[in-house]
Amino acid sequence: MKINTTINFGSAIKQRRKKLGYTQKYISEVSGMSTSFISDLENGKTTTELGKALYLANLLGLDIELNERG
Repeated sequence: MKINTTINFGSAIKQRRKKLGYTQKYISEVSGMSTSFISDLENGKTTTELGKALYLANLLGLDIELNERG
């Protein structure tokens, strides 16, 4: 999935979480992040913290790559 907006990123996080059968509450307990942060991230809120977003992606087994456009 090509990620070029916060909406795309949040959608990818949400899809992976659901595929794994995890609730936002469970992810909150495991990660130490609030459920409101996870919800904001999944809904594409632009003010979410990048470090936390990358940590959550990693926790869910997602790799993030930056590639030059050709």
